[in-house]
Amino acid sequence: MNLTDEELDRYARHIVLKEIGGAGQLKLARAHVVVIGAGGIGSPAIQYLAAAGLGRLTIIDDDRVDLSNLQRQTIFGTADIGMAKASAAATRARALNPHVDALGLVQRLTAQAAARLFEDAGADVILDGTDNFETRLMVADLALRHRIPLVSAAVGQFEGQLGVFRGWEADKPCYRCFTGPSPEMPGINCAEQGVLGALTGMLGSLAALEVIRAIVPFGEDSAGKLLIADTLALRFRTLRLPKDPACPACSKV
Repeated sequence: MNLTDEELDRYARHIVLKEIGGAGQLKLARAHVVVIGAGGIGSPAIQYLAAAGLGRLTIIDDDRVDLSNLQRQTIFGTADIGMAKASAAATRARALNPHVDALGLVQRLTAQAAARLFEDAGADVILDGTDNFETRLMVADLALRHRIPLVSAAVGQFEGQLGVFRGWEADKPCYRCFTGPSPEMPGINCAEQGVLGALTGMLGSLAALEVIRAIVPFGEDSAGKLLIADTLALRFRTLRLPKDPACPACSKV
């Protein structure tokens, strides 16, 4: 597999980076990323991953575009209202970059469907941008079981967080090392508490950056770190997450 002249022009700003170069761009072109959720986080992430030249994107979401989504989910336009998010996002990804094989799966992700998908699809990275904590835990467990790097991002009101998890490695925590084995999380979503639209764009873009880093390593390894963004104070903090030696999810992996 080689890059065409058109692709060399399209990705020139990547290729000139010594940390990526032509070899790294080829890795991106061969990679398969599963994006779970085409909402506030998924919307910018899908656009930047498509623009970056990801070879294959599988987008999973069972929701449809609503007028209230357009304040932050900028992959959609007014004409998309009522359309399935996964399908509309895949169409937009292909429009951004015809070299990207983007597939939209309009379905609610169950444990059985997710296990089958991860076993059959050969995903290189999973990006989780869902707002359902039960789904987050299910995806995190499957990513750990199949040893697929997990990029997880979340937002609420004026704050966001981003983490990368590879819990099968001896010195890296899994998602449950961070949350605990069975956390009790309130069922509050952005419809109830609100969210700053631009914040989702920022966290979604950072999530796309971490997906790219997982495929073409550059700079410091971000697995085992948690980025916390507080836009009320314009403050960013990075915490190092310890691996829990008693974690029921990853201690015996």
